[in-house]
Amino acid sequence: MNRVWIVVDALIVLVFVGIGRSSHHHGLRLAGFLSTTWPFAVGLGLGWLYLTLRRRDGASLRGGVAVWLSTVVMGMVLRVLSGQGTAFAFIVVAFGFLGLLMLGLRLVASRFLRWRRGSVPA
Repeated sequence: MNRVWIVVDALIVLVFVGIGRSSHHHGLRLAGFLSTTWPFAVGLGLGWLYLTLRRRDGASLRGGVAVWLSTVVMGMVLRVLSGQGTAFAFIVVAFGFLGLLMLGLRLVASRFLRWRRGSVPA
């Protein structure tokens, strides 16, 4: 199950970067897209490494929080270290967007699975 969530989280990061670049008229050129993506991808990877080493369930809400925080915090730190900058509004948007999708999808998936097993009343 963790492999599925690794892919889902990676797609969420790619969507976040794509929307951000297009809304700020930076375009979707590969070099620019990769330049914006790599700090968050590293943060995502570190979050998943933490979960793997601790043998935690990445599909759980708790696991999602660890991945989400790692993705945003490490992504912002790496952006600063690489000279890309981090405006306060960008930090807020990153926390909000990535949190809503990473945690929201886990919550929906867990509810759906409980419903499918018949443990949640209709």
